[in-house]
Amino acid sequence: MAVDVPGLVSVIIFYVCILGCGVWGSRKSKKVENKCTGPKSEISIVGGRNINMLVGIFTMTATWVGGGYIMGTTESVYSPSQGLVWALGPPSYAICFILGGLFFAKPMRSKRYVTMLDPFQNRYGKAFTVALLLPALVSDLLWVACILAALGGTMSIILGLSSTISIIISAAVSILYTILGGLYSVAYTDVIQLCFVFISLWLCVPFIVLSPAVTTFSQSLPLNQSHEHSWIGQLELADAGKWVDDMLLLALGGLSYQALYQRILSAASSAQAQVTCFAAAGTVFIMGIPSIAIGVMAGSADWNQTAYGLPPPFERGDAGKILPLALQQLTPPWVAVLGIGAVAAAVMSSMDSALLSSASMFTQNIYKTTLRKRASDRELLWVIRISVLLVGLAGMGLAFGDDSVVAFWLLSGDLLYCVIFPQLVCVLHFQRANTYGAFCGFFVGLLLRLLSGEPVLRIPPVLLYPGWREENNQIRQYFPYRTVAMLSSMMSIIAVSWLLDLMFNRQLIPESWDFMQVFKKNETEEDEEPDPYEEMNQVLKTKL
Repeated sequence: MAVDVPGLVSVIIFYVCILGCGVWGSRKSKKVENKCTGPKSEISIVGGRNINMLVGIFTMTATWVGGGYIMGTTESVYSPSQGLVWALGPPSYAICFILGGLFFAKPMRSKRYVTMLDPFQNRYGKAFTVALLLPALVSDLLWVACILAALGGTMSIILGLSSTISIIISAAVSILYTILGGLYSVAYTDVIQLCFVFISLWLCVPFIVLSPAVTTFSQSLPLNQSHEHSWIGQLELADAGKWVDDMLLLALGGLSYQALYQRILSAASSAQAQVTCFAAAGTVFIMGIPSIAIGVMAGSADWNQTAYGLPPPFERGDAGKILPLALQQLTPPWVAVLGIGAVAAAVMSSMDSALLSSASMFTQNIYKTTLRKRASDRELLWVIRISVLLVGLAGMGLAFGDDSVVAFWLLSGDLLYCVIFPQLVCVLHFQRANTYGAFCGFFVGLLLRLLSGEPVLRIPPVLLYPGWREENNQIRQYFPYRTVAMLSSMMSIIAVSWLLDLMFNRQLIPESWDFMQVFKKNETEEDEEPDPYEEMNQVLKTKL
């Protein structure tokens, strides 16, 4: 396929504009650094806790509306075996932000943490923090791979450009402006990217609806390609466990992303952080509507009237590329170019957040507190930049491996849901949680998840839950096995922490057995109570 030169030029111009916005954000970051009296590294990580509320809503929404969200939602609606009922992204992410505003924003922001791992480091110490960083880092790498794979597939179809080249160029642009300005560059580019995604995708919808190859809406109700189910899809009782598992994975697993708390902690106050979460719940749902509409129209299209021909994409194994195929075959070329720009914008708005997320946790919770306690601000800034580069390169390498965007999308939140989410709930809301319980819960959650198998990674299951099936010579679990691992981890944390707290405090076992020194008298570090006067001042300074 020949390269679409006008389309390629348009995408290059868009990339230059995004890079220019990132450079402008880096200049603003430097101005804030000059006025800042605290650690300069916190400007890159949490923006000096002075991000405007409107910008905060935009950047929080843009972080979640990535390539996986857009293409994964369209893929789920289009696939005859799934349908709208399996498009879990919009409702689950809305639930995620609502729960974040209700139960997580205030405890995190009021204590002025810098990263999601700070409460673990304060209560459990350095060793457990290092252990918890590993699943968080793996999740961010898979997230980067997911969104880059989405972009590579889209550009290769619409522009005729090599998927490898597309991934490399997009990753390079995101890495560059994230290195230059930290959170300020990320936040201000997110505003432009989200606006572009919203306008472009909504503009594509009417052209797809009016395409001669798309049947009328009423005709699309009983059919989806050659299958009997409608585009709404059906949820069989045997599949209910998997549906619940996937929904909770996206909703609760999203509460364990550092990218979420980076936005919460950059707010001027706890009140602003909560409002940002509630507002983002509405905007992230609205941003999923165009993808659903495109999936519905693609499912009702007569592909024999297009250059793609028969058999349709699902039967060729191209369901993961249905969004770019619909843009290419069902819209005019210039509209398809706008669509590719929307996917590119969504990809970069999520990738930069994932890069900064991992770099922030490593710099703040590992390098600064363990490796180099006396590191200067300049040294920490360089550690952040190098970490951004390394995470970006690693995620880019993984992006070449799998065609299914949905698979990467779900896998990226898997470890967070099973391992980190129960830990986060307990460290914030269970005062008796201690290091023994945390380690026990960590290993229980991780072990149960690994023993359940993973088809994407070709890991066979050892534990076979009720309802398992063999599909394409692979065993797939339809029981909510991830939720079982998460609940088992949480119960382990609570039970072990409570039991050992009771036994040591009542001297049922000798104090010398406390080899982690959790219960040593006068050595337990309590979390600092928030200053009510400081909090009130920050509320009054909240920028609307």
